[in-house]
Amino acid sequence: MASGTALIYDEEMTSHKLLWNDPICDIEVPERLSTSYGQLQFYHLVERCVHVPAREGTEEEILLVHSSEHLEVAKSTQKMGEEELKRVSGNYDAFFFHPNTYRCARLAVGATLQLVDSVMLGKVCNGMALVRPPGHHSQRNAANGFCLFNNVAIAAEYAKLKYGLQRILIVDWDVHHGQGTQYIFEEDPSVLYFSWHRYEHQEFWPSLKESDYDAVGLGKGKGFNINLPWNKVGMGNSDYLAAFFHVLLPMAFEFDPELVLVSSGYDSGIGDPEGQMNATPEVFAHLTHFLMQLANGKLCVILEGGYHLKSLSESVCMTVKTLLRDPIPQVTGEMAPCLSAIESIQNVRAAHKPYWKWLMYEGACYVFLSSMGIWGFTFVLNSFSLLLKDADRSDFFSAVLGFILPVAYSYQPNLIVIAVGPNRSIGISGISLLFGLLQGLAESRILAVIEVRSDVNLMQSVAKALAGASVPHIGAYVPLTQEKVCKIKILKDQLQQEWKMLQCSGNSSLVLINIYVFKEMTKYNQFLLSQWDITVGESTLI
Repeated sequence: MASGTALIYDEEMTSHKLLWNDPICDIEVPERLSTSYGQLQFYHLVERCVHVPAREGTEEEILLVHSSEHLEVAKSTQKMGEEELKRVSGNYDAFFFHPNTYRCARLAVGATLQLVDSVMLGKVCNGMALVRPPGHHSQRNAANGFCLFNNVAIAAEYAKLKYGLQRILIVDWDVHHGQGTQYIFEEDPSVLYFSWHRYEHQEFWPSLKESDYDAVGLGKGKGFNINLPWNKVGMGNSDYLAAFFHVLLPMAFEFDPELVLVSSGYDSGIGDPEGQMNATPEVFAHLTHFLMQLANGKLCVILEGGYHLKSLSESVCMTVKTLLRDPIPQVTGEMAPCLSAIESIQNVRAAHKPYWKWLMYEGACYVFLSSMGIWGFTFVLNSFSLLLKDADRSDFFSAVLGFILPVAYSYQPNLIVIAVGPNRSIGISGISLLFGLLQGLAESRILAVIEVRSDVNLMQSVAKALAGASVPHIGAYVPLTQEKVCKIKILKDQLQQEWKMLQCSGNSSLVLINIYVFKEMTKYNQFLLSQWDITVGESTLI
């Protein structure tokens, strides 16, 4: 089994820089890379990773996505003077050329493909490539938004061609819409593209109608393009987690990818002048952890944006720590997505309902809540034999993604105990996935209680999950019955009022596992604000 986390960095990519005054482009600086790498060194993460050297992407690899005309223009800039470079750059929206830009962009492509090779060949189980220029805005025939070649799109085409992959998930958590990636794959059902982005009803760059929630793909690609537009600034940890629970993760598990690529822009993090969002670096640890449960752990994270150096570098470190399977820090803040986020999430779900089984047949969950005083809280999902006598794996997905994770993250436990009894129908792989998903909580303090007569294979699988091993394939999604949906709708509505993270959906199902979650009851205070020197009402770091 593959082990280890790859880290790819080449200082030469810092030689791409702006030579003239441009207030739009002056935030894309070489220090984005050097500061991030320096912070990884500070936390002693570099020596824990597997060093993989960057290489130049070949012209043939670049042409998997881009036109020969675009490639030739990029090549021609290598011997240009400053005035000519400025003139050519002016042909594009928010882009600048330097004599070394073409070389750096080829290194960015090659570093990304080196990471894909390392993961697919089993040399490592996951990894991160620190690259620039970034890529997700670049289109087949045009540079755009600081991006020359679309590193992640090239990686997806490369992986399909070299390794015969049929399902690749691209997660774009940059604060800008990766319209270049969308254009490249909008008719391709082999690539599921998810992007959340600051949109503000088409007022925020790139200000495209096709960045809205109703742009679901074209032709055979309908349903495989997921846009989640943020229509206000200040989105925080709970908004990002709600988007994963109620949109991305259910679609991703139903899609069942063979490889996950992340367009990892940290301008969606707190303090960034572009995004003006409030998500802390810790949340990127949790997002990374969730994606590690897919594709047997085959996860490649590729840097995109991020323009506040402290926020960027800390978020990069959180991502790499998680790839290395370090305990995940607790996410901060009240777990209640804002009304604007709920509206966007519900709009996406409505737009994609014709294309995804989990949306067509989504159910709810019977749950008993009982108090244990100020020091603890218990929620229990019991085995309702009559309701679940024909249960299948779809019940598990609906319960865990639609109910357990939102409620558990709302509660923020300090310890998790999972008791696995004899009456279970979701299989060893489902139980292992449950352990994997919940390990993001309570700083990975999780205790398994398994009946002594249980299958040895079950105990071995749970032990591997607790040790951070990749979760085994759980199988294809099967829709719920309408009968189950109807039986529990009333209770679902009641639970939404108590647990705000359920308000985006409120639909889940039942699972044959008892889960006890204990927590010392504390209230969220001003620690976050003081820690990050945030001025209340603004989204900047000082």
